[in-house]
Amino acid sequence: MAFMIAQRAFIKVHLITMIEKHQGYGYRMLESMKEDFADLGYVPPVSEIYRALHDLVQEGVLYRTKQLKGNDPTTDFQEIIIYQFTDAGYEKAELYKKQVKIDLDRCIAILKKAVRDNY
Repeated sequence: MAFMIAQRAFIKVHLITMIEKHQGYGYRMLESMKEDFADLGYVPPVSEIYRALHDLVQEGVLYRTKQLKGNDPTTDFQEIIIYQFTDAGYEKAELYKKQVKIDLDRCIAILKKAVRDNY
């Protein structure tokens, strides 16, 4: 068993939660995570965000669709990738989050014990 939770598992949980909230645009998810953890000094690596999204697609949790970035198809030509749950993806995502929650609780207990025992 690993000492602490893997970074990618941590990122996947956050991505799943953002997609549950209909925030499935990769770049926006990255920026949101940067903002959420800035005060803690954590900046999720861009490569890990996209690897986690790729993993979730490979695992059948998500699928990708392209859409135009703006609302006017005559002037807005930039395509963006939006991530959404597959038909069975939401259930798979919920199961994954439950599994990661067990690891997070174990990590929290380890860190609390370290603080209690040493400080």
